[in-house]
Amino acid sequence: MNEMQEYQMMLRDDQWRELEPLLIGKQSDPGASAKNNRLFIEAVLWIVSSNNLWRHLPPQFGKSSTVYMRFRRWNECDFWRQLALNNVNDQALREMLQQIVDYGDHYTRRIEQRQARKVQKAVYKSVVGGGGNVSHVRQALAPTDESTLHWVGLVS
Repeated sequence: MNEMQEYQMMLRDDQWRELEPLLIGKQSDPGASAKNNRLFIEAVLWIVSSNNLWRHLPPQFGKSSTVYMRFRRWNECDFWRQLALNNVNDQALREMLQQIVDYGDHYTRRIEQRQARKVQKAVYKSVVGGGGNVSHVRQALAPTDESTLHWVGLVS
């Protein structure tokens, strides 16, 4: 079974007609217009439904890096949530949009966690590398979850 056969969440024509006017990047919008909004939405739905990595996006959807960057921009400006909050008549389409919002929220949390770990690591290196006291590391990282501080106890 190929990747496209595993993919279940495709837009029906009636769903697309309801969704299309709500999207940014239409020909009537100012600035650059999207080459194919429907293909982009279906690519995001493929990622969400398959829970796959962006680099595994089938080539039929275009370059994975381009689709990813566009998803990320829409996620950062909260467009997915705005789209899901529209009064869409089709229940299945509402559920698809909500799944994209949930995926975007999960994606945002992962990025925030990575950034927090990076800051924690920098604080730790600056204190330990500078001959500081490890107790200062605990104080600097106090607002974080105790489970992330187990490595500080290992070096003290």
